[in-house]
Amino acid sequence: MANGAIVYRSDYHSVNEHTNVLETKSCYKIKCIWSGRIYGNQYNFTWKFNWNKLKKQGVDEITGHIYVSNSYTVLKIDVELTENNQVITKEFGSSHSDGDVYYTYSLTPHYTPVSEKPSDDEMFAPSDQNDAILIVDGKKLHVNKTFLSYHSEFFRALFSSNYKEGQMDEIPIGEVSYEDFALLLSTFYPNPVFVTDATVEKILELARRFLVSSVIKVTEHHLLNMSKIDNQKMLWLADEYGMPALLEKSIRGLDTLAKAKQMKKSQKYDQLSDKTKLKVFDRLMDFI
Repeated sequence: MANGAIVYRSDYHSVNEHTNVLETKSCYKIKCIWSGRIYGNQYNFTWKFNWNKLKKQGVDEITGHIYVSNSYTVLKIDVELTENNQVITKEFGSSHSDGDVYYTYSLTPHYTPVSEKPSDDEMFAPSDQNDAILIVDGKKLHVNKTFLSYHSEFFRALFSSNYKEGQMDEIPIGEVSYEDFALLLSTFYPNPVFVTDATVEKILELARRFLVSSVIKVTEHHLLNMSKIDNQKMLWLADEYGMPALLEKSIRGLDTLAKAKQMKKSQKYDQLSDKTKLKVFDRLMDFI
């Protein structure tokens, strides 16, 4: 590992029309399964990267290059990993598609920036500005009714005199952990914490449950402008949580026949709404 990059070189392997997995090796917390086969004069290679250990250490992206070589050709492949078990696929032709092949990679982990975040105890401490107490996971959160009601239809109803909870001194909030609830509120409370790729899915799930539309809009902005999440998952998130601008961008991201086909064959496609499936199918037809 030099200058932050993780470097690896495989052994030589023979590739033919019958081969599949060529090698499974780990190098500094990155496990790679390399598969390859020949169709006619066409090489077809895949690399599946498991980097969950690095992800748990705060890595949110890995970038770099793969170089695959035989006696006649060296091919450079750009790598951008944002999901664990992500697969890189490459096909290329060669007039000499026989003999031994090897690959090397140079991959650099990128760590999630650590943002300044006030402690949850400070954020939900008693103050003259707070006039309600929520009980989450057995812990007390002192909050402002007007502020929460402005941002959330859920809390607007909860604090209403039409509900018994609105008359309670301490209101229990069930089926959510203290950490997750604090994460949601921290995205729009004073001194908000920015959404990251690591928190985006949990935040969207909670924003939908507690009807905080502004948080969904903030999250969509992150996904549109700063996220490194792959296009397939981005499309699913846009469809699942109702983010129209992100959905249109993700559909446009299917800018080749191969990408459109890959999306249609993916597990995420089966989870899409019928309306979005039709958009993907229309995009596929654009290339036929």
